[in-house]
Amino acid sequence: MHKKKVLCFGELLLRISPAATDNEFSEKQPMLLYMGGAEANVATALAGWNVPVKYCTVLPDNFMSKHVIDYLEYKGIFTSSIIHAGTRIGVYFLERGADLKGQMVYDREHSAFSELKTGVIDWDKVLRDVSWFDFTAISPALNQNVADVCLEAAEAASRKRITVSLDLNYRSRLWKYGKQPIEIMPKLAEHCDVIMGNIWSANTLLGTAIDENIHDKKSKEAYLNHSEATAKEIMEKFPKCKTVANTFRFDSNANSILYYTGLYTEGKHYNSAEFTCEGVVDRSGSGDCFMAGLIYGLYNHNSPQDVLNYATAAAFGKLQEMGDSTDQDVFTVKKNAK
Repeated sequence: MHKKKVLCFGELLLRISPAATDNEFSEKQPMLLYMGGAEANVATALAGWNVPVKYCTVLPDNFMSKHVIDYLEYKGIFTSSIIHAGTRIGVYFLERGADLKGQMVYDREHSAFSELKTGVIDWDKVLRDVSWFDFTAISPALNQNVADVCLEAAEAASRKRITVSLDLNYRSRLWKYGKQPIEIMPKLAEHCDVIMGNIWSANTLLGTAIDENIHDKKSKEAYLNHSEATAKEIMEKFPKCKTVANTFRFDSNANSILYYTGLYTEGKHYNSAEFTCEGVVDRSGSGDCFMAGLIYGLYNHNSPQDVLNYATAAAFGKLQEMGDSTDQDVFTVKKNAK
């Protein structure tokens, strides 16, 4: 019997970053190209961990898209749900350097995905062999039409009793179409079984309470207590949701990272171990890797603590990989899970 698939839905982006200055090719080739997009990163991780996964996005019908699809298939991702329309793939430019926060420029106006409208995707067909639907808050931040498509998809998945997961990625550079996140995201969260983010993004996107003085407490216990309170409030607001995860990543001036997470499910709050390191190779995609880890553990019916340990180790490991998606295998992640 074939296992049902996870479906990841969102915009594929091409990422352009400067090559490392110590790279022997940097003089001839000053820029490097990576495959990006949060949902594509989740799909890539899951495929590498032997979870059957397919990816739904919109790409123009040209040679570049053919190379993109070939790469996704090489990674083990099913691509039959990719739609061909529009004229361009979205791009973003990211400055190199782990400590360069905010050095990013989007070039995704009029991308093929951003021009998507309701009624175009046959969700009955796309969801036919699917038991899990994953999307992020990045897509509804693009424009009202794409937000409507996300709602159309979440409603269709919910009707079919498919597990729906949402990553509360907040992108302040988006949300430029006249709507605040709080006007859009709660309608989407109503259909979700699993919600992941952090206490600040939940406040911005879903309107949950936030302790403005939480940083003054400088206490891991205070952050994790807040994680539990936020999770309970999300479940109260959105009764379909049964699992909420919150991540905490703190950077010191010395470029050291402190990372830990919390998971609330079945009336109990679980905490991860603390992970620390000096120096980070690439921050991109760490949160996507955490979401992929959550899906991996829940899809395989692991215990809540094991789910959290795996997701946290995967996300932390991604910080030491160049590019947007992870190449860590299951053995490596489990070895690093504390």
